[in-house]
Amino acid sequence: MIPNLFDVAIVGYGPAGQVAAGLLGQKGLNVYVCERLEDVYQIPRAIALDHEIMRVFQQLDVADAVQPFCEPFTNSEYFGVGGELIRRMTMVAPPYPQGYTPSMVFTQPAVERALRARVAQLPNVIVDLGAELHGIEQDVDGVTLQISTSDGTEKSIRAKFAIACDGGSSGVRTQLGMTLDDLDFDEPWLVVDVLVNEQGLRKLPDVSVQYCEPERPCTLVIGPRNHRRWEISLKPDEDPSVVATAEETWKLLARWLTPADGELWRQASYRFHALVATSWRKDRVFLAGDAAHMQPPFLGQGMCQGIRDAANLTWKLASVIQGEVRGEAAEALLDSYGIERKAHVRELTSRIKGVGAVICERDPDKARARDAKLLSECGGVVKDTPRQDILPRLEGGLLSAHLSAARGSLFPQPWLEVGDCRKRMDELLGNGWRLVTAEGAARPSEAVTSGLTLRTLSLADYAETDGITASWFRTHECSAALIRPDNYVYGVAGTQSQLDALIAEAGPALGAAATCLA
Repeated sequence: MIPNLFDVAIVGYGPAGQVAAGLLGQKGLNVYVCERLEDVYQIPRAIALDHEIMRVFQQLDVADAVQPFCEPFTNSEYFGVGGELIRRMTMVAPPYPQGYTPSMVFTQPAVERALRARVAQLPNVIVDLGAELHGIEQDVDGVTLQISTSDGTEKSIRAKFAIACDGGSSGVRTQLGMTLDDLDFDEPWLVVDVLVNEQGLRKLPDVSVQYCEPERPCTLVIGPRNHRRWEISLKPDEDPSVVATAEETWKLLARWLTPADGELWRQASYRFHALVATSWRKDRVFLAGDAAHMQPPFLGQGMCQGIRDAANLTWKLASVIQGEVRGEAAEALLDSYGIERKAHVRELTSRIKGVGAVICERDPDKARARDAKLLSECGGVVKDTPRQDILPRLEGGLLSAHLSAARGSLFPQPWLEVGDCRKRMDELLGNGWRLVTAEGAARPSEAVTSGLTLRTLSLADYAETDGITASWFRTHECSAALIRPDNYVYGVAGTQSQLDALIAEAGPALGAAATCLA
């Protein structure tokens, strides 16, 4: 039965929309999704994801389904003006903190199909493909979407809240007059995907490469199996539509391959932008994914950012819709989405632009000075820089007022021994609010936790297989961490009184829908 009033309507069904629909559907909410296209976009756009995203996929029970379409990201080596190695980006060493390979490449169409298949298992999620939004209005009680379907049907959809996941040219954002801040990056590039044959693979490097050459900065990414991607900077006098033809594209690839070495999968010219929404919420409508932000691709974070949006927003919406959080606390919780994600996106985009500045220097003298500076800083010996070290913490929003280096960071997901097998922590605890304490640490007072939706885990009760969490507690000089449903640390404590104060502080956001489960 189709509800007269949905809990949430989602406009756009790319990765961010798919994850939002799945997470909300798993919470038992009635969700409507409309998508202009009839099927998954057949050409890969994103190519990289990380362990935080795989942890979200685990929450959706789809991690095993997407694994066959993922491979570990190779090292990325940066070469300067004279072909000298000037930087190397790697991944953090094992044991892996989130329970998955930290950096991966993937095949987007196949992964999207796996996500959609999971959403299709949820009877409370209705997905309208070939359905286009042409009007959106809202009032104090909800949002009304005017939808046109591919068979000419006009329909009106009513929901309590709406999420715009409809891409960089978002119709929702435009209709609601929501603006974008320009973060000062605008460059023309050609993106080329090639399915390379055995002959061609023998010609190519076995690591991903950043060619930091003033004449034409360029990136080569090693994708899954025989998929290789080039991102090639265009010159001011080059016509983007001309260089995107097969003939001109092969000319630009001649340094590496000939047409006999593979098949063009995609070649498209883009303007790489750095943009972020001024406001991420307008009353009952929220922006997510490319509708809220666009960044240069130098760390492969575009899709990851959209999925972080969905993971951040959906648990907050569910808490408010299901009545766990009410009144002023509900408004503060919903407002925290934009506060947190906007600051995180702006900071990460700034760091991505810094990486881009290394790659894209066009002045030969400045490029040589850059090379010399980078080599001087490492004493002439290039050291590994894990990609994960580039990612920022949350700095504002729904976090403890007590500052710490751990606050706003991703909490690790250890492997735990459970009987004669081992499980990842989230498999054991789920993905609500969680309190994890070190072995020998104080536990919260019953009076503080009574009536709160909170699961607890003590390392005294479960043996870690790799010692990740025990090491985390030592590093951060604490013995307890309160973790939000999106796996970010609300705050930490070291004593009984600090722990009680921490939980009491978070009480309004935790709600009171269930008893504390130890």
